Amino acid sequence: MRFELFVAARYLRAKRRQAVVGVITVISIAGVAVGVASLIIALAITNGMRRDLQDRLLSSTAHVELMRVQNDGIRGWRALTDRLQHLPHVTAAAPGLYEPVLLSRGSLSGGAMLKGIVPTEERTVSDLLSQLTAGSATPLSGEENAFDVAGEATPPIVIGSDLANTLDAKVGSTVMATSPQGELTPYGLLPRLQRFRVVGIFHSGFYQYDSSFGFIRLKDAQALFSEPDVVSIISFKVDDLYHADRIGKEIEAAAGPGFLTTNWMEQNRELFRALKLEQVVTFIVIGLIVCVAALNILIALTMMVMEKTKDIAVMMSFGVEPGQVRRIFLMQGFLISVIGTAIGLALGYALAWVGGHYRFIQLSAEVYSIDYLPFAPRLIDGVIVTLVSLGVSLLATIYPSSSAARVLPAEALRYE
Repeated sequence: MRFELFVAARYLRAKRRQAVVGVITVISIAGVAVGVASLIIALAITNGMRRDLQDRLLSSTAHVELMRVQNDGIRGWRALTDRLQHLPHVTAAAPGLYEPVLLSRGSLSGGAMLKGIVPTEERTVSDLLSQLTAGSATPLSGEENAFDVAGEATPPIVIGSDLANTLDAKVGSTVMATSPQGELTPYGLLPRLQRFRVVGIFHSGFYQYDSSFGFIRLKDAQALFSEPDVVSIISFKVDDLYHADRIGKEIEAAAGPGFLTTNWMEQNRELFRALKLEQVVTFIVIGLIVCVAALNILIALTMMVMEKTKDIAVMMSFGVEPGQVRRIFLMQGFLISVIGTAIGLALGYALAWVGGHYRFIQLSAEVYSIDYLPFAPRLIDGVIVTLVSLGVSLLATIYPSSSAARVLPAEALRYE
């Protein structure tokens, strides 16, 4: 062990005449540990939020969507879908017809976005039909309708769990869909009405979908919206989701003029930008805890230099150089920082693992889009936090170590 490190370790372990110096040293270690642990947990939360939101978005929606520029629907969609799904990097394609409606059941009602689908193809681009908590999506693949007590046909529908709670609907319940795409009559434009039978309820954990999304058969959607043999979008899954913008341009070019594409990154750019900004602000704000701990290190070392002035003078009279004295106190501050950082890393990763494993912190899905607080600790975050903690702590040792190196042996020992 080098001389400077040996003396620094002895000073750190030794019993001091001034108990307050030891207390401040312990507080410094605790402060660094709390700051590091807080940073690890905060970064794990922001990473978890970003990861879970991205995963749920990608499991609930397509990577790329193709639509008409004039938004007048895609005709000849069967041939177009078959041609585009064989493009490079495209792994699946599915047609869909979106329209907003008002769903009601008795006196309860709620706005919803109904999507007409071909179930076998929709499952290749979205996992929502695989996340049912009640019922089954199998009736969407059939051609038969159920009939209510009045003998009216009631096609099947699958709705989100929060929408089902809003309507107090369960599997087997009948809901009324009111479409603004109505019929022109001598009395004016009348909305089109259609009863549906709830055959399944899905729960994605993503409030945007669970509260306002429903699936019906494509032919039922075309009949309800008066759009015979037309779809509004063609959805695609691609093999590289982080290059969805480039692949979308290729799909757009292959589709021909009059088409445009959008991708999951464009649709959610503001959300992920806000999460990134939140991560940076969180790092800065909680990082101030480490700065406060560094001030404690500065105070502790300054008081220790005052306590050890005679020891420093004796060592210098024996030939110890000022540079070595400086390094003794630099290493002492470094040891305090290393101990605190190690404790903080262990504590932070342990709490983040417990939070991610047991999911004991619940959130309001209406506010945060997800229903629990996710944790996703990363190794790179630990490396960054460690470097910041050690760097700030070393900066705090510069003044007291320089003061120790300027001690004059003759002055310190004059009255001894």
